[in-house]
Amino acid sequence: MTTGKNKLLISEDWTAVLIGALIIALAIGGMVLPVPAFEWAAWSDLTGKVFSAKNLQHIGLQFLMVLLLGTAGIFLSGRPVKSFIAGFPLVFLLTMIALVLTGNVHMESLKLEAVIFALAIGLIIGNVFRLPQWLKESLSTELFVKIGLVLLGTTVIFSDVIKTGSLGLLQALVVVLAVWYFAYWVCKRLKLDDEFSMMISSAVSICGVSAAIATAGAIKGDSKKLSYVISMVLVTAIPMMIFMPVIANAIGLSQEVTGAWLGGSIDTTGAVVASGSLVGDTALRISTIVKFSQNVLMGVAAFAISVYWTYTKHPSARDASKHPTLQVIWDRFPKFVIGFIGASLLFSFIVSPATISPAKSSLKHLQTLWFALAFTSIGLETRFSELFNRNSRKPLYAFLTAQGFNIIVTLIVAWLLFG
Repeated sequence: MTTGKNKLLISEDWTAVLIGALIIALAIGGMVLPVPAFEWAAWSDLTGKVFSAKNLQHIGLQFLMVLLLGTAGIFLSGRPVKSFIAGFPLVFLLTMIALVLTGNVHMESLKLEAVIFALAIGLIIGNVFRLPQWLKESLSTELFVKIGLVLLGTTVIFSDVIKTGSLGLLQALVVVLAVWYFAYWVCKRLKLDDEFSMMISSAVSICGVSAAIATAGAIKGDSKKLSYVISMVLVTAIPMMIFMPVIANAIGLSQEVTGAWLGGSIDTTGAVVASGSLVGDTALRISTIVKFSQNVLMGVAAFAISVYWTYTKHPSARDASKHPTLQVIWDRFPKFVIGFIGASLLFSFIVSPATISPAKSSLKHLQTLWFALAFTSIGLETRFSELFNRNSRKPLYAFLTAQGFNIIVTLIVAWLLFG
């Protein structure tokens, strides 16, 4: 936990919404930073392209922008600015290494996301070395993630999902409800606490990492438990990405059914794209639509969870009336979800495609950058000795059981709707 807090000006959630809105406003207003190049196939590409003076200048501009916005966010949310400024350059450097690794042509062919490399690098350094206290205090995982989630809203276009994916929306709704309740039931049978149960259930049923983070924000969940759930999501996504297309081919599923199955089962968007690409264009299209349909439900789920949590866990819910006020519900609602929904509505129905087009690439890269910075931070502050001890077996069993159920139910629903 961070110590030495300053006076809180606005909440971290509103800070993330404000920064995300500023980035979006600048982008659609024409102030778009050039996107650095990270693609390379040979060592000559690294020196001639990735590490060229022009590309390093682009990376430097993004460093300055993120440092400035991050510092403003730290100040507004009442955390010590000096610690952040001291530690951020290291976090940024490690994140750049992750992006360079992701940009390798062989890694790109596997569709491994930058967050996986960022998490791995952070975990290695965080477990090999004992981090100094000033570096621990500089880590701003939740702020980075929330900004990334606001920017994620720019990629969830309602018109595209509704136009081509009504069946995907129906599948997402059926699967999310069935898998969420089953996962929660398993967690309670294994006597996991309510925080773990909520985060695991949302991660498995909705959209993986993003849903786990949104749920943690809704219930003010423990950051170590959230890190554990995120690690499980990313670790299981890779074998699912590889083996599910093989299984689909072996049992003779059509591309339509396979795409719906992959999009509804695999918890990270990059892994969904990779697995869909292994099957074919139709499978890729449908898997992406189904995944986006689940992303649409994230805001609704976060709101429902925050209301439920307030009614059942907040002290005011235990008075004679048993009904907390709307003010209490509002206070506990994760405000960054408003930014996510607002960005999605803005790009879906208000901003013209001609305005979106020049900003799309930059916003997508910035979304990836904020997420990668967050996962580097998660890795640095996570120690295996704490994460995978005897007490962590039950959450692992619960997650794997729920994920197995998710795979089976999603296959059945996909076959009924797309077969």
